[in-house]
Amino acid sequence: MSPLIQIRDLAKSYKRGKQVVEVLHQVHLDVQQGEFLALMGPSGSGKTTLLNLIGGLDRPSSGSILVGGQRIDQLSSNALAQWRAANVGYVFQFYNLMPTLSAQRNVELPLLLTKLSGAERAKRAAIALELVGLKDRASHKPTELSGGQQQRVSIARAIVSDPALLVCDEPTGDLDRQSAQDVLNLLQALNKQHGKTIVMVTHDPKAASCASQTLSLDKGALVETLHA
Repeated sequence: MSPLIQIRDLAKSYKRGKQVVEVLHQVHLDVQQGEFLALMGPSGSGKTTLLNLIGGLDRPSSGSILVGGQRIDQLSSNALAQWRAANVGYVFQFYNLMPTLSAQRNVELPLLLTKLSGAERAKRAAIALELVGLKDRASHKPTELSGGQQQRVSIARAIVSDPALLVCDEPTGDLDRQSAQDVLNLLQALNKQHGKTIVMVTHDPKAASCASQTLSLDKGALVETLHA
């Protein structure tokens, strides 16, 4: 079976004035369907850049990215947006919830890009909130929730469209130890029980230990592979 994610000769650089800053160079990576991959490395190593490229939030300077057999690096902007909505859920360090909306409405947001009815959107959001253990908090606004609960709402939002791939950028970075562990347990359950492929950037070795594989980046290159 082909890997879900296939990356070949990937490079990414930015221009800073007249200077070209190379962030990633000659990255080769396969991620299997159902894998939970952690990306580690020092600040500036290219972890988040690689994650954003995998999730279709950025484009490479050169090289190829196949996800589910599709060359996402060759898609038009509109096609890439449609691909992201259908295939990827995003979880960030800072939950990015709309403060004026309830948990239920926040979770429904990705479904506004679909043709689902309001009733169907509400039903799917309720299922997602139940899955993350927040069925009883559906009507609460973000300010009425703890940091750990807000992150679980953001995970519900990420999975509400049933994407094959979750990309998580420091999902426990703003949480206390117990809330962080709750979020990691939830991600493991989504991986093992629901088959979600997860790529997670983290600075925390304990968070990385929850993954099935850890890759380290240094100065834009993959430098070692550790198996949990």
